[in-house]
Amino acid sequence: MKLLTKITKPILLPHWSQDLFLTIPRIVCGYLLAFNFGAAKFGMPWSPTDANLRFFEVAFWFPNDVANYGGIFAIAPIFFAWMGAFAEAIGGLLLLFGFQTRIASFFIICTMLVAIFIQQINNGLWNCLAAMGFLWVAMFYLILGSGRFGIDYLLTKHKV
Repeated sequence: MKLLTKITKPILLPHWSQDLFLTIPRIVCGYLLAFNFGAAKFGMPWSPTDANLRFFEVAFWFPNDVANYGGIFAIAPIFFAWMGAFAEAIGGLLLLFGFQTRIASFFIICTMLVAIFIQQINNGLWNCLAAMGFLWVAMFYLILGSGRFGIDYLLTKHKV
């Protein structure tokens, strides 16, 4: 329990306005991951209707894309497709609300590294920019945590 508290407890900046300012990228990136990038691949209540996805279902095309990455991804494409889509959709929600921010950030980082160096790098640097942006934001919140304006802070503010 102490380890989970340590992982959850955010680092607070000296003034609340600094935490408020640094909440903006967390909310924007969390929203984009959960409601745009993740929802197109993973069945959520807000997934596009034309995607025809049931709740927690991975889009039919995504495991085939993952299998084309080769290596370990070709061995278990359904697992890796599910993990990637889950990291974007659910990890994005967790980032948005600042709940288990460091854990969500870790999974987002793993997913974005695959998106950059396995999926998009051969298509040119320009195609890597979205994943790079999410990567940098997730790296920042892996260290900082949710800040003062997240559920993590509410859960840990009275704990040592």
